[in-house]
Amino acid sequence: FCKHILASRAGFAPLALRIPAGIIFIAHGAQKLFGVFGGYGLEGTGKFMASLGLPAGYLMALLAGSAEFFGGIALLIGLLVRPASAILAFTMLVAMFTVHISNGLFMSNNGYEFALSLLAVSVSLLISGAGSLSIDNILSKDK
Repeated sequence: FCKHILASRAGFAPLALRIPAGIIFIAHGAQKLFGVFGGYGLEGTGKFMASLGLPAGYLMALLAGSAEFFGGIALLIGLLVRPASAILAFTMLVAMFTVHISNGLFMSNNGYEFALSLLAVSVSLLISGAGSLSIDNILSKDK
């Protein structure tokens, strides 16, 4: 079962998605968790999430930040890419429908276009797997 989750016949193409998306997710997660790169940290992000009506704002900030930060690391190094991508796709859906959808499509209005792009990347990696240049590929090989 684990080999099926890790295996991928996608060649090198997923690498072109994994690297930039991993960097982006790590940076956004670090904003939420650690308050770096202009972020508000867990306290500030938690208050923002609570203001949106999400229950347990601090916990939601911890979950979203952890999904993005650690999921981004998983994409970057190519380890457990399918499970990480599923979690990241769910995180982007939540972000789209709780924060951005009412603002329309465009980022200039805090719309959902960026979250939609990251959702598309996450779903693509969920389907394709990590590709040839990944730890997943190494682990899925029969020894």
